[in-house]
Amino acid sequence: MHPMLNIAVRAARAAGKILSKNFGVEADLNIQAKSQHDFVTEIDKAAEQAIIRTIQKTYPDHSFLAEESGAHEGATPEHQWIIDPLDGTTNYLRGIPHFAISIAYLHKGTVQAAVVYDPLREELFSASRGAGAQLNGKRIRVTKQRDLNGALLATGFPFKRKDLVENYQNVFGSLFEQTADMRRGGAAALDLVYVAAGRMDGFWEFSLQPWDIAAGGLIVREAGGLVTDFAGGHGFMESGHVVAGNPKVVQGILSKARPHLPSSMK
Repeated sequence: MHPMLNIAVRAARAAGKILSKNFGVEADLNIQAKSQHDFVTEIDKAAEQAIIRTIQKTYPDHSFLAEESGAHEGATPEHQWIIDPLDGTTNYLRGIPHFAISIAYLHKGTVQAAVVYDPLREELFSASRGAGAQLNGKRIRVTKQRDLNGALLATGFPFKRKDLVENYQNVFGSLFEQTADMRRGGAAALDLVYVAAGRMDGFWEFSLQPWDIAAGGLIVREAGGLVTDFAGGHGFMESGHVVAGNPKVVQGILSKARPHLPSSMK
């Protein structure tokens, strides 16, 4: 196991204890709006600090990019951790048991180790570059779905990008006509690892953040899948526009989506 993966697992479990302990407990979580329909609570912040403290015990000089506290430049910026302490905050606040912790370790800008942890189900998805992907220690693979016919896709609505709603609706309609069904779970990190585990055939979404994608993206790739932007390239971490799945499903999504996209995304 990659040494950084051990640390990521330890950090994810530390945060998971905080999330599990407080889930469903009626308390003042000091809910604040980051932007319209986007929230942060004291639990997000506590979980994030638990992750950072756990990593810093072993690697005090590493850098961080964390959803709630932003960028932390360490003495060794070539070592960076990208953290989402609670992917699915709205689900968490509403008592919907579908959320996760996402942690990725990057060396010189390349993701080397990743963990996505669902503490309620005690499902720990992990990957090290070149060593495959696992769920609770057992190897996982993307599906062998040959095309979009009969495929089950996951997606997320672009609630932060109202300017892309029409494009999104047109892509959704085009894909929905051919696929078996679509799921909107509200936690992109879990959507990605569900693709890696073969629970979904593919995933697509607009305007995500690096902490939504970094860990799940490596886990999909190490499970034999592809992760691209809507141009079929590797700019998804910068743009936030993501397509993931086995190669044939990704090809099908891209083909159906492109006629409905703005030129900046093609």
